[in-house]
Amino acid sequence: MNASPAVLLLVAAAATAQVVPPSALKYPPLRPVELPQAAVFTLSNGIRLYLVEDHELPLINGFATVRTGTLFDPPDKVGLAAMTGEVLRTGGAAGRSGDQVNELLENLAGSVESTIAQSSGTVTFAALKDNAAEVFQVFHDVLTAPEFRQDRIDLAKTRFRTAIAHRNDDPIAVLRREFPAMVYGKDSPYGWALEYAHIDRISRGDLFNFHGRYFFPKNVMLAVWGDFETAKMKDSIEKLFASWTAEQPPVPEFPKVTGRGAPGTFLAQKKDAQQTFFALGELGSEAGDKDYAALEILARILGGGTGSRLYRRIVADMGNATSIAASWIADFDHPGLFEITGALKPLPTVETLKAVQEETARIRESEVTDEELKAARDTALNSLVFALDTKTKAVRQLMTYAYFGYPSDFLQRYQKALESVTRADVLRAARERLDPAGMTLVVVTNPIQLQRPLDALGSPVIPIDLTILPPRPEAAKGDAASRQRGQLLLARAQQAVGGAEKLATVKDYTQEATHQLDVSVGGLVVPETDRWIAPSYFRQDTVVPAGKISAYIDGRAGWIATSQGSGPLMGTQLKQVQGDLFRIFFTMLLSDRAPGRTVNAVDAATVEIGDDSGHVVRLVMDSESGLPAQVLYDNATATGEVPVLESYSDYREVGGLRLPFQMEIVAAGRKYSHVTVKQYLINSGLKVEDLEKRP
Repeated sequence: MNASPAVLLLVAAAATAQVVPPSALKYPPLRPVELPQAAVFTLSNGIRLYLVEDHELPLINGFATVRTGTLFDPPDKVGLAAMTGEVLRTGGAAGRSGDQVNELLENLAGSVESTIAQSSGTVTFAALKDNAAEVFQVFHDVLTAPEFRQDRIDLAKTRFRTAIAHRNDDPIAVLRREFPAMVYGKDSPYGWALEYAHIDRISRGDLFNFHGRYFFPKNVMLAVWGDFETAKMKDSIEKLFASWTAEQPPVPEFPKVTGRGAPGTFLAQKKDAQQTFFALGELGSEAGDKDYAALEILARILGGGTGSRLYRRIVADMGNATSIAASWIADFDHPGLFEITGALKPLPTVETLKAVQEETARIRESEVTDEELKAARDTALNSLVFALDTKTKAVRQLMTYAYFGYPSDFLQRYQKALESVTRADVLRAARERLDPAGMTLVVVTNPIQLQRPLDALGSPVIPIDLTILPPRPEAAKGDAASRQRGQLLLARAQQAVGGAEKLATVKDYTQEATHQLDVSVGGLVVPETDRWIAPSYFRQDTVVPAGKISAYIDGRAGWIATSQGSGPLMGTQLKQVQGDLFRIFFTMLLSDRAPGRTVNAVDAATVEIGDDSGHVVRLVMDSESGLPAQVLYDNATATGEVPVLESYSDYREVGGLRLPFQMEIVAAGRKYSHVTVKQYLINSGLKVEDLEKRP
């Protein structure tokens, strides 16, 4: 095929064209970055309103920022804020279910979303200009009148539990969680880990209470931008929110960062890790720090790309890493983190980490070069352009400064500060702000793959416990709704086993059973006989290879006897027998009638029962039959409390009641024993003197 004349002309032109090297290209200097100008109002109910006209497209967008955050989570209910932020939108509002809200927004080609992050809550909306009023109404309802429907709370809890179950799957996720926890402290809200027990304690009432405390007009900033006239938009928003007049005391300050990090080497073992992942660093600074610009340049020179010192030495020269980077992260309201992170080849891990430490120390020894300073400064300045390349980003930046109390021209000041950073500034900042000897090093790896142990770095290696704690039943105060649901669930269980009145007729019982212990705990067959007389006399006789063990309690005190002698029930043994007494099958099911006991619904199938002494049990019902299916509780041991799960099965009729004849016991996540009941004797005429008689 012959080329056309046009193609031939292009080829000829290309052959004679002068090639210009990239270094010869000239660019105009970066113009000062600018944020949009907003019209600012305070509505009659206290909402702070920011309006930005933008007539480029027929769209209207906005978001409300609420002064709240996960930092306000109660220590025993970590995850409450995040769950509130999720179910705020999915749980329906103003009489509409979450699905109905979804359908309405789909028909309007709009969106409304909500979330609560570490130090702010956000509800956003996006709409076509023609549909903005309808979408804005949904936005208003979600913000002011959420319903937090239980089915959506249950879905959120399932998602949170799934996240906990899989939180150790990805070594990078482990690193991202454990490094901040070590620097800020695991006992700090900046380092807390979400556990099953936290999720289990959260009730629907907690979400309503959290929303009520933080979602009120004077605690809200609202930004709207798009194709509208400012005066008309201000009037329509004023009318829409006029009836929202909720009042609350001013929200307190966010918790302060009190620690200075945990210097040393910490190891999180991941036996399936194919690489070594690490983070080395310390507390950073706030965005208003006078040296923030110099510290940003420092981090870019150290590990800000393929031209950085760490990349050249660790990746290009040594070939020991697939990635490495350094960053100085400054938060607006608390110190962020300085961190060097990387993915290393496992065998030379120690040598590579030593090289990282050497480069971190070297940047404190002498001034960086002119070329390093220029490259890092240009990259930092250019990044400002991309931070504001859309109207949404620009308005969010404007609101961020207003929310955290920074001046509106903060970005322009920061740009000037970057432009004026000198080599001497970088050296001074490195010497004053970097402390190589006090840094925290977290390593996630399979230590078997390492050529040399991590303690070759010169400090002891402290293991990080990655154990995921199983759910721990704890009594919750609950609210009126959860108490009512709990009583209904318990009433269904009572009916399923034969009725509450039939249960109430049981005045004594004897249970003869055998425990087939799992091979991991000896594999023995242990006969056991339990006897109980209302209201609180209980005796347990167990036969083990060393002889017979008998324990008795009258509800408050008792004794224990073995082949070696007898003595009073004390300490762990007393707690164990008291727990057994609290969980007597018949009285447990009648807890709604027992003075001093509380009954709350945890979810659609689970009742939490507690008493004034601190005993707690969670009773899970079979969804079809209503029969008790599982019991969860903590059992006292010599080394601390252990979570226990008992599963009931093989229900048979005894004296007009349906009772379980098979039980599976799992302790601390491991199978412990299988229990087979030989017989139940109900109302056989037991006498207290028979139970209290010592062997």
